[in-house]
Amino acid sequence: MIEGYTDIGASTPEAMQISRKSRELISELIGDETMEDRIKQRCVIATGDPSVAGILRFVNHPFEAGLKALERGAPIYADIKMVAAGILKKGHKSQVELFIGQGDDLAEAKGITRSSAGVMALQEKLSGAIVVIGNAPSALLTLCSLMESGKAAPALVIGVPVGFVNAKESKERLRKISVPSISIEGTRGGTPFAVASLNEIINTYARAHP
Repeated sequence: MIEGYTDIGASTPEAMQISRKSRELISELIGDETMEDRIKQRCVIATGDPSVAGILRFVNHPFEAGLKALERGAPIYADIKMVAAGILKKGHKSQVELFIGQGDDLAEAKGITRSSAGVMALQEKLSGAIVVIGNAPSALLTLCSLMESGKAAPALVIGVPVGFVNAKESKERLRKISVPSISIEGTRGGTPFAVASLNEIINTYARAHP
């Protein structure tokens, strides 16, 4: 898969050379047999930590689900601005939107986090969408509740919140739901994992649809 590899996020010859060299080095460490391996590679590159390849988890063919969602132009919802900023905006037709700021009145009234309130405020728009949560365990827990109750059915959930309060538990809960998902074990996670996972799917889609 590495031969002839191109990254739409690399816009100069030097950037492309660095990207290809990184892929060659990481593929030798963790393999290059499946699409999931490609996500692992990108996450390793994003974090500089080869050990993260062993704790990424994939449920119900998320790579394929993500490609199909991009083909439909499904909206992409991110938990915070940092995640939204990192998502590639070219190579696909999907709009990137934020949870944060969408339900601030609800957050104040209920005393819940702004990201969680944003998920609740946009729940009617989440079915068929791509949801990317990299930093807010409360948002992922709220999303899990909606999915478990049948109120939302995203096409793909990338749930990799980081932290020591509900981060591990929210990802464990996600993996028990039948929705296609990408997650990571334990307390690790964050924006680099969230962005790298989706951008690898976007890059693959863009290469197939020049």
